[in-house]
Amino acid sequence: MQRPLAGLTRRNFVTELTAGVTLLAIAIPLNIGYAQIAGLPPTAGLYALIVPTVVYALVVSSRQLVASPDAAAAALVASSIGGLAAAGSADYATLALAQAIICGIMFALLAVFKLGFLANFLSKPILVGFVGGLALDIMVSQLAKMLGVSIDSGKDFTGKVADLIGGLPTLNGWAVLISVCSVAVLLLGRRFLRAVPWALIVLVATTVVVVLTGLDQRGVDVLGEVPAGAPVLTWPVIDWSLWLMLVPSAIALTLVTTAEGLLVSRSYSEKHGYPFHANRDLLAFGAANIAAGAQGSFSVGSSTSRTAAMDQAGSRTQFPALILAAGTLLLLLFGTALLADIPSPAIGAIVGVAIIPLLGIREFIDLWRKDRFEFLIGATCFLVTLFIGSIPGILVAFVLALINLAKRAANPAIDVLESTGDPGESLLEDAPAGTMTAPGIVVVRLAAPLFFANGAVFSSAVKTAVRAAGENEVRHLVVDMEAVTDVDVTGAESFASLKEWLADRSVSLSFSRVRPNTVHRLKALDLLASEHVYATNREAIAMLAAPEAGRAPLEKGP
Repeated sequence: MQRPLAGLTRRNFVTELTAGVTLLAIAIPLNIGYAQIAGLPPTAGLYALIVPTVVYALVVSSRQLVASPDAAAAALVASSIGGLAAAGSADYATLALAQAIICGIMFALLAVFKLGFLANFLSKPILVGFVGGLALDIMVSQLAKMLGVSIDSGKDFTGKVADLIGGLPTLNGWAVLISVCSVAVLLLGRRFLRAVPWALIVLVATTVVVVLTGLDQRGVDVLGEVPAGAPVLTWPVIDWSLWLMLVPSAIALTLVTTAEGLLVSRSYSEKHGYPFHANRDLLAFGAANIAAGAQGSFSVGSSTSRTAAMDQAGSRTQFPALILAAGTLLLLLFGTALLADIPSPAIGAIVGVAIIPLLGIREFIDLWRKDRFEFLIGATCFLVTLFIGSIPGILVAFVLALINLAKRAANPAIDVLESTGDPGESLLEDAPAGTMTAPGIVVVRLAAPLFFANGAVFSSAVKTAVRAAGENEVRHLVVDMEAVTDVDVTGAESFASLKEWLADRSVSLSFSRVRPNTVHRLKALDLLASEHVYATNREAIAMLAAPEAGRAPLEKGP
C-alpha cells in the first residue's frame, strides 16, 4: 500500500508548499463560481475544498490529480436537480448532498468490482460533445452575469438564451466594463505569465474597485454575505423515491469523472514514473464524494486544468491539496467578510474563461478533419445535451458508443494471404483479389473476434474469395485464427453455414495459428471435429499441397 503523500521529501517541501498556495489562489474563485452554476451557495463550493479534498489526498494513488467540483459537474448538478426543486432552496441543497453520496457509492462499487472499464465507452468524441454541450449552457449564464442581465437559471438552454437576448436593453455598463477588463487580464496573463494566479488578482482588484467606487449601488451585483464557520457533518433526509430519481444523474457524473479522471491520472503517472492504481483512485473519488455529501457540498470530480497547473508548478505530491484545505478553512473561519463585495461580473469572467477549453472547438475541428463519422457522434451528443438535457445526453452517448463499436466490429480486416516464396518467411502477405495463396489453397485471415456483428460479413468474404479464385480450382480453405480471440454463438452459427457451403463444393476446411483458448471455444461450439489444425500457414500449405506424398496433417481434431 502506498503511503499518503508519497513523494514528499525535505528537498521538495518548499516547492510543494508554493504549489499549494498557488492552488489555493486558483481554486477559491473557481469553486465560488462553480457553486453558483450548480445553483448552490458559495459555501458549497468552498466546503468541497476541505474535508473531501483531504480524504481524497490521503486515499488516492495519483500524486498529482486534483479532485474538486468542476464546471461540467456543476452544470450536471443544476440540470438534473433543477427539475426536482427550486435552485437556492433548502430542498435543492439537500438533493445535491444526496446526489454526491450516490456518486460516492457508485465510485466505491466500481472500485470493488473493478468496473472502471465501463467508462471506456465514453470515447473522445462522446466526451467532447457531452462536456461541450454542458459548457455552452454554462457560458450563457456567465455571459448574463458579465452583462449584468438577470436570467432564470432554472430554464433550459433556449429559455436562457431568450432571457439573455430579451434582457440586453437592461445591461449594466459598469458590469460590462468590469467583465471586459477581467477577461483581458485573464487571457493576456494566461498567455504571457501562466504561473501568476490571475483569477485571484482579478477578484481582489475588482472587489477593491467596487468597494472604493460604490459600484454595488449603481447596479453591479456582488456575491453578498458568506456565512462564516467550518463545515459541519450532516446527512440528507429525503424520500426514497427522490433517491431513485437522482440515480441517473449520479451515473452520468460518475462515468464522466471516471473516464476523465483515470485518463489524466494515468497520463501523469506515466509521465513522471510513479505507480498508478485505477481501483484505488476510484475508491478515493468515492470517499471524497461521500464526504462532500456529508458536510454540505456537492459532487466532486477531477480537475484537469488545476492538475496541469500543479504539474507546471513542479508539484509531484498531494501535499498542495492539504495546503488548499487548510487555507480554505482559515478563510471560512476568519475571512468571509472579504468575499461579500466580490462583483458577480468578475466571477462570470473567471468561470467563462475557465470553461472556454471545455467547448471543444479545437477538438471538433480535429474530429472533422480526421473522421467525419466520429465528428457526427460528437456533434449529436453535443446537440442532445444542449437542447434536450444532460441525462438524455449521456444515454445518447452510450447508444452512439455502441453504434460506433458495432460499426467498426462489423467490418473487420479480412485478408486473403499470398505466399512470398521465401521459405524463411513465417508470415504471408496480403494477396490481390481473385488469387489463391497456393495452387488449390486459399488462406484467409480474420483480424477480429468472430461474433454476431461480423459473422455474416466473414462468411460472405470467404465465399467471395473462393469464387474469385475459381470454385472449381479451390480444394482447401485455411482460416488463420491468430487474431480471433473469441467466438460467440451467433458467429458460430454463421461459420457452421459456411462449412456446409464449403462441403457442398468439396472444399476442405482447416485452421492455422489457433490460440489455445480459442481451440476450446471452437470445440464447445462444435466447429472443430475432423478439421485439421496447423501451427503455421506455411505448414498448412506444405501439408495440403502434397497429400500424395503421404504427409499427414500436423494435428487432427485436437
